Amino acid sequence: MKPLAAIALAALALGSAPFWLGGDYYVNLASQVLIAALFALSLNLLVGYAGLTSLGHAGYLGLSAYASAWLVLNLKWGHLAAALAALGFTGVMAAVFGLVALRASGLSFLMITLALGQVLWGLAYRWASVTGGDNGLSGLKRPAPFGWDLNEARAFYWFALIVFALVCLLLHVLVRSPFGATIRGTRDQPRRMSTLGYDVWRIRWFTFTASGFLGGVAGLMYVYYQQFISPHSLSIASSAEMLLMVIAGGPGTLAGPVAGAALVVLLKNVASAYIDRWIMLLGVVFVLIVLFVPGGIVPGLQRLGKRLRARRPRPEPAGAVADMTLKEVP
Repeated sequence: MKPLAAIALAALALGSAPFWLGGDYYVNLASQVLIAALFALSLNLLVGYAGLTSLGHAGYLGLSAYASAWLVLNLKWGHLAAALAALGFTGVMAAVFGLVALRASGLSFLMITLALGQVLWGLAYRWASVTGGDNGLSGLKRPAPFGWDLNEARAFYWFALIVFALVCLLLHVLVRSPFGATIRGTRDQPRRMSTLGYDVWRIRWFTFTASGFLGGVAGLMYVYYQQFISPHSLSIASSAEMLLMVIAGGPGTLAGPVAGAALVVLLKNVASAYIDRWIMLLGVVFVLIVLFVPGGIVPGLQRLGKRLRARRPRPEPAGAVADMTLKEVP
């Protein structure tokens, strides 16, 4: 199937999902998948394309969600102004954290991002006068862009789908641009890129900041859907869950984090209804992915498709068939 045809088919399936999914429960579940995919895509920009593994990425989701909710609930700001301020604040914090985290690489970078994420979690948990402490912030109403009521399940799903599509388009343009090639270059050959005159640290810093900013977009969608935000959203468990989505689906691809998000969200919400220890099932699935498709679900399916196409018998050219017929004539 050609790429454009596949994109058109996927857009048609996603756009019509509320009509064939059934009740509001499944439509809301699809909205959760889109929000998780947004966050996984933001982390994938850092992990898959820049080669920088982070365990504190949930902090940006929490920063954006808390900032937006606090401005609306306490200062009575409109949703648009609060969203813009929250995204700006999250982007600035990501840029500042990048200055700290990118002083190291490898395991040291991982530990620094973990520490920064835990600092944000500790602030959310202890600064009760602002964040509500363990009780979080609640009572937030969903926005109504252009008078569009998002309290209905289908309306919110389509709103989430529009935001998801815009982020996917932005990432598609970014990773396929010359700058996207330099991001992958800093992942694969940082010394050679530096020798060629590229500022590796600056490229990584921009990628780190952009990843945090997009995590803030996911945070806005998260708090709009839940209408509630608590310190649990910033925890290391949330960061690890999102990292699992990226690795399971296939880092360094746009479809991989989406597939990983769908897998984890469905196991979390559907399998947990039948299996008490669903986390153990998730662990088993992850181990199977690592053993049999170590590159992730999407790269594994791509390799399988190539093998199947290679095994298909190719039709002989018309000229070759005619030559064979003539040779058989006495």
